[in-house]
Amino acid sequence: MVLVAAPCAKSSNTTNLTKGNHTMDTSPTIRRALISVSDKSGLIPFCEQLRDLNIEILSTGGTAQLLRDHNLPTIDVSEVTGFPEIMGGRVKTLHPNVHGALLARLEQDQGALTSHNITPIDLLVVNLYPFSATIANDQCSLETAIENIDIGGPAMLRAGSKNYQRVTVISDVDDYAAVAKELHDNSGKTSEVTRFKLAQKAFSHTAQYDAVIADYLCQKTTPPATEAQFPATYSITLHKKQDLRYGENPHQGAAFYTESTPPKHCIASAKQIQGKALSYNNIADADAALECVKALDQMPACVIVKHANPCGAAYADNQLQSYQRAFATDPTSAFGGIIAFNRRVSADTAQHVIDNQFIEVLIAPDYSPEALSILATKPNIRVLACGDFQQAETTTLDYKRVAGGLLIQEADAIGLDPATMRVVSSRQPSAQELIDLEFAWCIAKYVKSNAIVFAKKQASIGIGAGQMSRVDSTKIASRKAAEANFEVNGSVMASDAFFPFRDAIDAAAQAGVTAIIQPGGSIRDEEIIAAADAAGIAMVFTGIRHFRH
Repeated sequence: MVLVAAPCAKSSNTTNLTKGNHTMDTSPTIRRALISVSDKSGLIPFCEQLRDLNIEILSTGGTAQLLRDHNLPTIDVSEVTGFPEIMGGRVKTLHPNVHGALLARLEQDQGALTSHNITPIDLLVVNLYPFSATIANDQCSLETAIENIDIGGPAMLRAGSKNYQRVTVISDVDDYAAVAKELHDNSGKTSEVTRFKLAQKAFSHTAQYDAVIADYLCQKTTPPATEAQFPATYSITLHKKQDLRYGENPHQGAAFYTESTPPKHCIASAKQIQGKALSYNNIADADAALECVKALDQMPACVIVKHANPCGAAYADNQLQSYQRAFATDPTSAFGGIIAFNRRVSADTAQHVIDNQFIEVLIAPDYSPEALSILATKPNIRVLACGDFQQAETTTLDYKRVAGGLLIQEADAIGLDPATMRVVSSRQPSAQELIDLEFAWCIAKYVKSNAIVFAKKQASIGIGAGQMSRVDSTKIASRKAAEANFEVNGSVMASDAFFPFRDAIDAAAQAGVTAIIQPGGSIRDEEIIAAADAAGIAMVFTGIRHFRH
């Protein structure tokens, strides 16, 4: 596995360089630059400053033409190599006169430079073919993607960065201004600290670039599917979206990284409209709330999450009622929670929410202008919009970090197919019970194991989460329903996995549950079914388990 994150974290080596004896006076003066860029933004002002410092510029193809169009003197790389660009530009910089000029150490390699008539290159400005942007286009073919794999650019970046003691390497247009200022202030020189940081950034850039390519090609691999999905090495490219104040606890540092091309309608691509900066826990909980509410698409729905678990969820005829029903499940836990809706937030919903409780984050596809005006009266509330997710993309893989490694699995994207549900009890569930069983099953999938959900009329009335035994989760769900003054008689219960013993069935029956949905598969299934029959409970097996650790 190769895990790549950007930008590069602070290095202790950089600190050592800062404290060392590497001063500006010992740094080489930049006399010659090679510039070959795909992204040409900001290039002309930067090159004008290089010209003013009498730095000679070598360039290639379209970059050279752009410089000439702006009356900036440039030398074609082909003049330096003595070889023309060939194969439609595929080969132009892969030559000893370029790589020797970048890799040469002036003291050790002066003899080679002299004997082969190679002039050193002191400044390298390269950014790569836009592979990520190319494959982000749904119409991109494999052939087009392959043609947008840069070869010479990464090779030059690696060569120049390896020789950071002498060569200044710029791989990001955002670094033009700082480097230009340093060159101007220090008579055409950069410090070793600067060169080292830029080298770090360039190596991180090429590593990300290769990881995106590897991941893309793995996705294009045909059978066997499992080998394509889980290759011998696995690369992930992550980009830092924001630094966070701290992690789960104040003593833990943290940052939020996202995939190169995150799916639409997810926490990584959501837009923050207002509010304080998101915290580590905000992001984790908002993700849990959004993914759960995305599964509820039949009617207006609301999910309230606290500590990564739904503490209330409901359908209703209108959005405000869906919130009121979800909140009623567990008002105590809802305090300071994350609220997610599956429809555009209306003004009346926004007003009722801020009048009714303290919330950390509100996330929904969109908001009416009136709703945004109301929410703006509470400027600390973090308001996120994720776009209409009726046709949301499905996340294909799920990751869990463990010490020294990463667990990777297919995402738990399977839904409940009513056609495959099997009634195993003597009593058939009623039509309303079937509707409620399907709803409860959907919510249980997003509750930490062991998960138990009590529901009635498509709303949760009690949720038991994260317990070491299933009967404890059942008792917690029953207690929460009682504390919220719900009438449990006639309610249904969903369990994310099978019941190993009948104790949870007995507890549910005592509470008033009349129908249960569960995967089945226990060696005591016959005993479990008998317990349900004895209590007059309808029981449905799904054959599907939804553990969530």
